[in-house]
Amino acid sequence: MKISINRLKDFILLNQSSEEIADMLTQSGLEVEGIERFESVPGGLEGIVIGEVLTCEPHPNADKLTLTTVDTGSGVVPIVCGAPNVAQGQKVAVATVGATLYPKGGDSFVIKKAKIRGEASQGMICAEDELGLGESHAGIMVLDTDLPNGTPAAEFFNIKHDDVLEIGLTPNRADAASHLGVARDLKAILRSEVCLPSVKEFSVDNTSRSIAVEVENAEDCPRYAGLTISNIKVGPSPEWLQNYLKALDLDPINNVVDITNYILHDLGQPLHAFDADKLAGEKIVVKKLAAGTEFITLDEKERKLTGDELMICDAEKGLCMAGIFGGLGSGVSDQTTSIFLESAYFSPDVIRKGSQHHGLKTDASFRFERGTDPNMPIYALKRAALLIKEIAGGEISSEIVDLYPNPIADFEVAVKYRNITRLIGKHIEKEEIKAILTHLDIKVVDETEEGFRAIVKPYRVDVTREADIIEEILRIYGFEKVELTEHYSSDFLAEHPAKDGNKLQYRLSELLGGFGYQEIVTNSLTKPQYVEKAGYLKMEDNVEILNKLSEDLGVMRQTMLFTGLEVLAHNINRRQKDLKFFEFGTTYKKTAEGYQEDQVLALFLTGDKGSESWMEPSKKVAFPDLYSVVERLIEKLNLPELHMEIIHDAPFDYALALTLGKNPVGKIGLISAKVCKLAEVKQEVFYAELNWDYLLKKAAGLKKYEEISKFPEVRRDLSLVISKEVTFDHIKQLAVKAGGKLLKRIGVFDVYQGDKIDSDKKAYALSFYLQDNEKTLTDKVIDKTMGRLMQSFENEINALIRK
Repeated sequence: MKISINRLKDFILLNQSSEEIADMLTQSGLEVEGIERFESVPGGLEGIVIGEVLTCEPHPNADKLTLTTVDTGSGVVPIVCGAPNVAQGQKVAVATVGATLYPKGGDSFVIKKAKIRGEASQGMICAEDELGLGESHAGIMVLDTDLPNGTPAAEFFNIKHDDVLEIGLTPNRADAASHLGVARDLKAILRSEVCLPSVKEFSVDNTSRSIAVEVENAEDCPRYAGLTISNIKVGPSPEWLQNYLKALDLDPINNVVDITNYILHDLGQPLHAFDADKLAGEKIVVKKLAAGTEFITLDEKERKLTGDELMICDAEKGLCMAGIFGGLGSGVSDQTTSIFLESAYFSPDVIRKGSQHHGLKTDASFRFERGTDPNMPIYALKRAALLIKEIAGGEISSEIVDLYPNPIADFEVAVKYRNITRLIGKHIEKEEIKAILTHLDIKVVDETEEGFRAIVKPYRVDVTREADIIEEILRIYGFEKVELTEHYSSDFLAEHPAKDGNKLQYRLSELLGGFGYQEIVTNSLTKPQYVEKAGYLKMEDNVEILNKLSEDLGVMRQTMLFTGLEVLAHNINRRQKDLKFFEFGTTYKKTAEGYQEDQVLALFLTGDKGSESWMEPSKKVAFPDLYSVVERLIEKLNLPELHMEIIHDAPFDYALALTLGKNPVGKIGLISAKVCKLAEVKQEVFYAELNWDYLLKKAAGLKKYEEISKFPEVRRDLSLVISKEVTFDHIKQLAVKAGGKLLKRIGVFDVYQGDKIDSDKKAYALSFYLQDNEKTLTDKVIDKTMGRLMQSFENEINALIRK
């Protein structure tokens, strides 16, 4: 949101610099993200002065050039000029050496001392296009002025300067979405007063053009006001209004529309002007139209209404999506002579729903969907009407229609002094508290020793609870005034030490990046057909979107699989087939209790392991390639040993289910071709989906690395013949238990199944790595450890050990 410092000073007396104002606002909760300099002419004509041509002679070496001497106020300088109309005695605009010019339709350039055809030139006599003031390049500008030589040209041309604050407005501060709203905060900070422009001179000229107004749904439109203005002349806005809009990055359109935009950014009250001659039946009706009704908006797009949008209609048709966007045929044009000016308060819910469904985000919807001031419409209407009369002429030709059957009451909040002290962490004097609230337009009534009732005006939609009142007190009092004490405490219990989920996620992302994986971010919305056709997810678990943008984005995803497969398909279709992706995201599911959200880490692996070369042929990725990465992630999180179970559940052809204790952690496996085909992926895809919430909860923080042992590592191999039903995970658990702290790692370097052993058996060739961090291992210790391992395998899994 952009705020003009010049306009802000019209509301409240400010002697501070723009930087000081920005700092005050940031400290109070309106974070100023930057300050931009606005100039009505690029460069502000800095370095351009009024000069007088003293002499004018032909250039000795060029027929079309003239030698002049010009009094610039600080001296007489020679200037070579190419304009045909330069003459002695003229007052001209002179760009002095060092000035930067911003010509219309060209690049900026700096004026330097030069020699032109052998003659010195120390400046430039300017045409209007060279100064950015117009399009003409027929000759230099000859000025009609008595201003002394050396006067800055910006003074003559009345160049306007402004500092514009860029405020990062948080969603709760709808009240501050205007110059008036920001001035209110400064009022409380500076203990000053806000001055609103007077509308006392407002009067109705006649009642020759009354428009009937009917509101069918007072719940969605609690207040609707309007009036007619006749005999106006639509045209360009005056320079001051255009400069105001340009400073806020708005394009001037015409005087009527510009005034409605001015009021919106000035007071936070959106207005809309209808061409009164285009209103069928001389009537305005606020209602909802039937679902499927076609409506063409100002951007010339045809939109189908859902039936939930609030519409402004005449006796025959829809004119405008209330509070969101105008219709194509009812707005103000150059031919308009009479208007109906609307000023209303709409329910935030109905505006938000319509805006989101149609993807229309406008300055009006931004304010209405957050909550505007229900007490502002009439003042804003009068203020706009007076400006229109002043700028576009015309006469107010109707009484103000104001339909407000159920006025919105102020909020009443009970506040205890002891709670103010408790939550702020510092005692603030009662008189200070009351002064802060009074300057925030919050009344303090029914005060006792224990507390009071706060009466809050309804434009403060974010101040409805005691905690909100206390927050208002603190942000104006100043966070920096609350001293830190030697002893810290809080009103809540937390796990210690606290885990930084963002840090852990960042470190895992770094690790995955080191393995060659690229991070993707996919849409949480997906196609309902995936669940229907995949067969392993339940349709009734889908979280369906009520205001769908399209059927392809109709439900929230139950799994990260399908959105990731779409990314794979996109890349594969562009001949990028060797892919490693990961994504941290959220899955959504409907349950009997309501809705369930889970944070998930998904990994995708497909294609070849590496590029083909003369040294090594290409090789397809395999299950161990993905499993080893997951294993390193688990190790990085310093988690206890996971248990694994082979499964053949959809969507996998085969997979491992990972558990920690009795709790599922995730699955790793090969996605079935049938499921891949749903996303048009025709090559093998290995996929892992891990429960990030649970991993984060159980993680003991990032693994801390120990000093590398100075003592050598010993490897011993064993060959086991075991039942096919025995998994490597089971063997690994037995080995860890029997080997103790000396066993550092275990690996499989061969697996055999064939006619040399029984058909229900398999043979594993295992390597065991032993190391003592304190001393060199002896043969006796090594043999003893290996003996325990062999005994455990023989007793627990009936292993036949080839000795």
